[in-house]
Amino acid sequence: MSALARPSNDPLVNHWMPFTANRQFHESPRILARAEGVYYWNTQGDRLLDGSSGLYCIPLGHGRREIREAVASQMEILDYAPPFQYGTPAAFRLAAEVAAMTPPGLNRIFFSGSGSEAVESAMKVALQYHRVRGEGARQRFIGRERGYHGVNFGGQSVGGMVANRKAFGIGLPGVAHMRHTKIPENQYQMGEGTYGAELADDLQRFVDLHGADTIAACIVEPIAGSTGILVPPQGYLQRLRDICTRHGILLIFDEVITGFGRTGQNFAAHTFGVTPDIMTMAKALTNGSMPMAAIAVREDIQQTILDAAPANTVEMFHGYTYSAHPAACAAALATLKIYREEDTFARVRELAPAFLAQIAAFRDLPYVTDTRGFGLLGAIDLEPEGQPGARGFRLMCKAFEAGLVLRVAGDTLVLAPPYVSTEDQIAEMVQTLRKVVTAA
Repeated sequence: MSALARPSNDPLVNHWMPFTANRQFHESPRILARAEGVYYWNTQGDRLLDGSSGLYCIPLGHGRREIREAVASQMEILDYAPPFQYGTPAAFRLAAEVAAMTPPGLNRIFFSGSGSEAVESAMKVALQYHRVRGEGARQRFIGRERGYHGVNFGGQSVGGMVANRKAFGIGLPGVAHMRHTKIPENQYQMGEGTYGAELADDLQRFVDLHGADTIAACIVEPIAGSTGILVPPQGYLQRLRDICTRHGILLIFDEVITGFGRTGQNFAAHTFGVTPDIMTMAKALTNGSMPMAAIAVREDIQQTILDAAPANTVEMFHGYTYSAHPAACAAALATLKIYREEDTFARVRELAPAFLAQIAAFRDLPYVTDTRGFGLLGAIDLEPEGQPGARGFRLMCKAFEAGLVLRVAGDTLVLAPPYVSTEDQIAEMVQTLRKVVTAA
């Protein structure tokens, strides 16, 4: 029976699923009914390994009692409070704890509900900062090819994944995109590639072409995640930092995927030794248990915006109904406590070398055209079969049948294990995927 012919009372047809081939899903559903630790169970009771940490957002594994109890306790005390003109104790405490984890100076924390909202917030902060300083002509944003910054109009405009934009028009005017950093010279490279730092000079080209006084900010993911784990070449991020500093352009790091330990340190900014002016975060902030995101802003940027407004007036006309939601704050506080007490990010550093070595070994398989990774992020490129993305999608479905949940980006397979995985569990994830690719 085709998807269009399914009966109207079929519960599958009412849910319009995001980033999903809905018609195919209706014919062959992949439904996850339960989760615990690093495992899911489907509706037939089969156990599957979570090879993608949910959607990069469950590094501590599923069903953490500490987080569940913290949320329940908060809901009994205060379920909701308006975030406009009112505050809650948990919001201020969480902001202080996040600020203690971010690079020095990025200690002003603004909360939102998703990574997409965090990107929009960061872009608005950049625009307002320049305007109140008398540089209102700085309205242009520079993104990067194959970048992903969410699905709101600002984020999709600076993003460089064509399929995410082409159905919705041109987006924001004045956006330009640097070239991506996936180049043949760094093929089969684990970690930072040796070649390609000069690709950052694309930003200087846009300065020369449009004028620095028209550019508000440059936004990049330190490691481009949704496009298939593009690790920056050595020196690339520092080169961007230097160009931005020289021309008064704000540098925004989108750390929605890399934030909170994925690279082995608090943020990729720490790992690569480059401090942006604004940084987005989400996903692992609450271990995926509650929707929440944030931006960390340089202290003087916020102070400039505050000082420009008359007393007793709103300084920034921006926010969300669920900014710093009490239950989300409780989940985040419990999550950060686990990170500290279990020294979770050190475990990433311990697991990463063997994990990346296993990803690198895929280069010997047929149809594999590249392997790369950093920390607990690994990617395997496949030679397309017919339509681009067809092989990747087919193998994702095969992996599900074999007991593995993973991410695909076109014809790229991505593994991002939970930090709490054992070496044996990671080896099982890799071996399962290897069997699937071998049988392709």
